[in-house]
Amino acid sequence: MQRRRSGIDGRTLARRLGCNKQGFSPNQKGGSLGLEKKPRPSAREGCNATILVKMEKSGKWVVTRFVKEHNHPLVVTTNGFSTEGDKDKKIAELTMELERQEQLCATYREKLLSFMKNIEDETEGLSGKIQVIVENVRRVESEVQKHSRHR
Repeated sequence: MQRRRSGIDGRTLARRLGCNKQGFSPNQKGGSLGLEKKPRPSAREGCNATILVKMEKSGKWVVTRFVKEHNHPLVVTTNGFSTEGDKDKKIAELTMELERQEQLCATYREKLLSFMKNIEDETEGLSGKIQVIVENVRRVESEVQKHSRHR
């Protein structure tokens, strides 16, 4: 894809759009820093299908070049899926995984709520014990004060 702009105001004056399988991928041997990369199949097939549009002085867009023929079959392969069956299979797999994750979340939620309930129960128990200790300390302090006055 290319675009030609006006040097005066930056408007787009021409635009060329090509097939995504246009050209050929450069043959890059060896990875960066000596790391070997797993070779991938090239998405480029040297396709010449293209359309070129230009803006006339009147402001209308005109198609000035159009190559319709592709040198490869026109197949939609989004996300690497080649058939509807592959998509359906992947959707089913992802749906099952989502259901499994939702069940796992529900289990974790139950465990977390149970844990928090246990903490709440323990807190109430400790609060009761602390209250008894505070009352005992006050009683002992008042008895100590009584004995110290009588002397």
